[in-house]
Amino acid sequence: MKKIFLILCITLVSATGFSQADYTPTDSNLEARQWFENAKFGMFIHWGVYSILGDGEWVMHHQNIQIDRYELLPTFFNPQEFNAEDIVKLAKMAGMKYITFTTKHHDGFAMYDSKVSDYSIVKSSPYGKDIFRDLEQACKKHGIKLFAYYSQLDWHHPDYFPLGKTGTGVGRVKDGDWNTYLKYQNAQIREIAKNYDIAGFWFDGFWDRLEMKGRTPETRKQGEDLWDIVGTYNMVHKIKPALLIGNNHHIAPFPGEDFQMFEKDLPGKSTTNFGSASISDLPLETCETINHSWGFNLQDDKHKSVEQLIHYIVNAAGRGGNFLLNVGPMPNGKIQENHVERLKKVGDWLKEHGETIYHTSAGGYLMEGDFVTTTTEDKLYVHVLNSELKSIKIHDFKARIKNMAVYKSQKNIKYQMKKGILTFDIPPEESNRLDRIIEIRLKK
Repeated sequence: MKKIFLILCITLVSATGFSQADYTPTDSNLEARQWFENAKFGMFIHWGVYSILGDGEWVMHHQNIQIDRYELLPTFFNPQEFNAEDIVKLAKMAGMKYITFTTKHHDGFAMYDSKVSDYSIVKSSPYGKDIFRDLEQACKKHGIKLFAYYSQLDWHHPDYFPLGKTGTGVGRVKDGDWNTYLKYQNAQIREIAKNYDIAGFWFDGFWDRLEMKGRTPETRKQGEDLWDIVGTYNMVHKIKPALLIGNNHHIAPFPGEDFQMFEKDLPGKSTTNFGSASISDLPLETCETINHSWGFNLQDDKHKSVEQLIHYIVNAAGRGGNFLLNVGPMPNGKIQENHVERLKKVGDWLKEHGETIYHTSAGGYLMEGDFVTTTTEDKLYVHVLNSELKSIKIHDFKARIKNMAVYKSQKNIKYQMKKGILTFDIPPEESNRLDRIIEIRLKK
């Protein structure tokens, strides 16, 4: 039997020894964090003028498209079939509680009505409408919270200099003033925070001008000095203290950050080349794609199955985290039908099993590839993800059991507790289910 891993997210801190002691969140911020921890499932939307080319959101970098040529894309970006109401209703049908939308990606193009720059969907495209405002209104109508993804990296702005590791072949000028760029960045962040009813920010691109190898304390200091990241966070929290801030920098959280995200990886795991920052005591989130790409990619047919997506939700919840699942709308503004179908089926599953996911915490016990656990005040749910597993053995089990049963059917399950080891068989009639759930009622 494999080793049982005890997940104690509430007590783990990063390997650098950093804690959030230097930042004191307000009561409204703590309340927002609690809501975020309970939400468990959100929709990520990567969408911009790059969708026209059907080669993902990094197409400008990958194809070394020169800035003056890339600037032609907004002139024929006219997504007439975009419907914010339909997308928000789809997210709600899928069981999602929030949406994170790319207000500006690495290409520098604003998908909202920026007063700081004319390089936006409102001023530079024939569409001429504020996509983000439409989403804001639809989210408020349907009880979904809205987050703003904002890329600090910018392949378009002339003052993003010295250049970082990416976008070096797009014809950017070889000079510029970094402080001027930071003022531009903060001005855009400020206007989003002030002018839109959002729940928080999802920052990205911080890593572009840092040597990330090893994620050392020196890297943290380098980033703090270069980006004045705490100054940016202070500005946001001064505007609205409850706004939640996360940053996809892959190193230990900075003061002012309110949640920690893991890109294409579960908290505590290291299966990507993005780094493996240790789990902090902040709320956690893992983000992933339905296929392989974030932005619309015409040739990407590596779609995850409904089972894989549900297992991702369960695995994230079993580690105390949210699951932020991405869709990349097509150039016309619609989401691919095969993605819509998957989301609806995930939503159907959550309607039946959501109480084992929403408003739960990490159960404290998991066996990689076999099962994870989620818990409430008086219940422990064992999510058996290995369809071939016939029995469960949990070492160092400390909770006091009132009774054990199959979830939903409430058929009692016999168990043994010996020397701190809990053992029980999974009823054979539960086979072939994508998540066999055992409900353990706990004694208080």
